[in-house]
Amino acid sequence: MRFEAILFDCDGVLVDSEPITHGVLVQMLGERGWRLSPEECMRIFIGKAVRDEAARIERETGQPLTQEWLQAFWARRNAALARDLAAVPGAPAAVRALHAATGGRIACASGADRGKVELQLGKVGLLDCFAGRIFSGHEMPRSKPHPDVYLAAAAALGADPRRCAVVEDTVTGVAAGAAAGATVFGYSPGGPGHSPAEALRAAGAVTVFTDMALLPGLLQEWSYPCSAQGRTDRAGGQA
Repeated sequence: MRFEAILFDCDGVLVDSEPITHGVLVQMLGERGWRLSPEECMRIFIGKAVRDEAARIERETGQPLTQEWLQAFWARRNAALARDLAAVPGAPAAVRALHAATGGRIACASGADRGKVELQLGKVGLLDCFAGRIFSGHEMPRSKPHPDVYLAAAAALGADPRRCAVVEDTVTGVAAGAAAGATVFGYSPGGPGHSPAEALRAAGAVTVFTDMALLPGLLQEWSYPCSAQGRTDRAGGQA
């Protein structure tokens, strides 16, 4: 495999967390007077840290976004995730296959806070695959769509970011991976919480696929010299 490292987003790529997280956010913003549907909430916040939308939240609710409110949101969100979270179908097997194929040169680079990422990976049995290689946008100077978290993950693995593969499911995340210079693979299975295939391509994804079980083979295909069109044609299940 020509890629020096495989860098995964977490939410929507490894775990089916977005409906749970945004369900809690809808409830808590509603308690402050900003009433959103789950679809509207996802459209505004998907791929972003809630604190990065502080100005809009304050404008819509007429109340300051305090650290105390954020702590309460994280606590309610984490309780819901611990109760209801499931893995993205096919993700655990794909991660373990790529962990073995790369000799452990994989990382999780998320825009979420570290506590959430570790809770989620532990819940779906993947924490051991990413131990010591978890990177949070909350700990970077800038979060996604800036490339900082992916650059940090590549540097920690001693990899050239231009020779890394990034797996993302939102426009914000694809933009971050592309800005880092990585080859970005867009996951777009349809349904709430995932950006449409064409939007991922427009943001910089080299190809888009719909089934996480196909990822190891897709990455292997892109490891060999052939035309981009040929790779796309062979990668079954793409959107």
